Amino acid sequence: MPLNRRTFLGASAAAGAGVAVAGASAVPAAADGPGKGHGHGRPQKRYSFTVMGTTDLHGNVFNWDYFTDKEFDDKDRNDVGLAKISTLVEQIRQEKGRRNTLMIDAGDTIQGTQLSYYYAKIDPITAKRGPVHPMAQAMNAIGYDAAALGNHEFNYGIPVLRKFEEQCDFPLLGANALDAKSLRPAFAPYVIKELRTPQGRDVKVGILGLTNPGIAIWDKANVGGKMVFPGLEEQAAKFVPRMRSMGADVVIVSAHSGTSGTSSYGDQVPYVENAAALVAEQVPGIDAILVGHAHLEIPEYFVENKETGKKVVLSEPLKWGQRLTLFDFDLVWEKGRWVVERAGSRVLNSNTVAEDPKITRLLADEHKKVVAYVNQVIGTSTAAMTTAEAAWKDEPIIDLINVVQAETVKAALAGGEYAALPVLSQASCFSRTARIPAGNVTIKDAAGLYPFENTLEARLLTGAQLRDYLEFSARYYVQTAAGVPVDTAKLTNAGNTPDYNYDAVSGLTYEIDIAKPNGSRIVNLAFEGKPVDPAARFVLAVNNYRASGGGNFPHVAGAKRLWANSEEIRNTIIAWVQAKGSVDSAQFASVDWRLTREGTPVF
Repeated sequence: MPLNRRTFLGASAAAGAGVAVAGASAVPAAADGPGKGHGHGRPQKRYSFTVMGTTDLHGNVFNWDYFTDKEFDDKDRNDVGLAKISTLVEQIRQEKGRRNTLMIDAGDTIQGTQLSYYYAKIDPITAKRGPVHPMAQAMNAIGYDAAALGNHEFNYGIPVLRKFEEQCDFPLLGANALDAKSLRPAFAPYVIKELRTPQGRDVKVGILGLTNPGIAIWDKANVGGKMVFPGLEEQAAKFVPRMRSMGADVVIVSAHSGTSGTSSYGDQVPYVENAAALVAEQVPGIDAILVGHAHLEIPEYFVENKETGKKVVLSEPLKWGQRLTLFDFDLVWEKGRWVVERAGSRVLNSNTVAEDPKITRLLADEHKKVVAYVNQVIGTSTAAMTTAEAAWKDEPIIDLINVVQAETVKAALAGGEYAALPVLSQASCFSRTARIPAGNVTIKDAAGLYPFENTLEARLLTGAQLRDYLEFSARYYVQTAAGVPVDTAKLTNAGNTPDYNYDAVSGLTYEIDIAKPNGSRIVNLAFEGKPVDPAARFVLAVNNYRASGGGNFPHVAGAKRLWANSEEIRNTIIAWVQAKGSVDSAQFASVDWRLTREGTPVF
């Protein structure tokens, strides 16, 4: 498939962080204001407009959770989906006047729900006379003007992404997604939109799209040798002046990159993962940045540009269509051009409105198909299993993932050079609400246990490396002195480590002493009842995200790869349950690890 479909140029770099203060409020789409012109006595020409933004939609159209097969709900009473966003968008367009608004997105669109999975894998959009992706249908109906590429856009491979791009009525932007051979952008870097003003000259709004350099690691199997992903700062420094030279009065960046200035992958890639604030700080000529990737709610955040002293406004509208960012711009006509006099941002909550029936009607058939698909029975379970306490206890439901992974790797290595080595397995608690019920088990139950499209690999590690790996993982727990009461609500996610970056490893036994500092928490590490020999060799069944460096765990990315599979782990679990017919946790569940303090179990 040709990667370089457009005729733009490109290349790359990285750096440190920035911050500031202030506030701005919404303004009506105005015409002339009361201000005086420069010595002419005439009122200055003014114009106001609004750019609306979403990010990290992750396949959410309906306010529906396909993993539980019921209306979405969480402890904060959030709602999700483009149908809700559509209602908010229409309200803003009526308030401001449609011609005074633009609509953009900051990426991670086509992965995350069973709705998006179904149209990538079960009834794929890439098939001959295949369907139109529900996200393309919904975003086209809402009337998006542009969307940046997210890292999860690449999960299903470049052909699916290209087909999705073809189905969208708006450009997918990625100034730092380059063709590996030509080093030219493989997608449009930017688009310039024109807004008609009552004063004659249109306002030209440049929208630059930047994606995440981590794609090179996380989706290596899909992009290796085909695309490269340089740093956001260098590519912005290249394209912002170009957009200005093409007459852009206002420049907005849509960046699939958080604001923290940090990277989850350490120094494996020389470009910063969460670089949005760095772009604002280092690249002159930007008015606003729509932030994505970090799944945070940032209504309004100002970063001062080091070169110009100008404050750039940033906003991130949480995730999944839970919020809509509004950037409000006030422009004034000065010396023959439009100048941004004020820019501010805020977010609207999608739980304040009903779903837009235009969108729910449009995709009712697709929704029904997916609901039927996720409710297919694949087997039975003798007991209910849940992840409710899996973040701090060795639970049977996580053992289920590990037994499937270990058995799959053992079968793959059987009869070969490494067949005699012990096979261990890593798994994370991806969702604290996953459950396998007693009785019938459906696709949605298995999918809820493993919501990511990860695939399985086998890597060769030593006992010493595994100890390092487990020590790194154990940083997830907040250090809690012996004798101090333990509150599970405050025990995990130390240093903002997400649940998916804490691994439990099966096949070994060990304790995690949470009273000890990081780096010295793994106690009584044993294999088959004996202390682990630092030189002993083990096979680790590991997902491709971790194996490629995701989470920056030590040793695994550089370890010898013994085997890899293109089948998703989720599907491997489904096939395993189907083959067994019945899941009996008594056959595989065991307590291999526990939290302790000075030798006393915490639970």
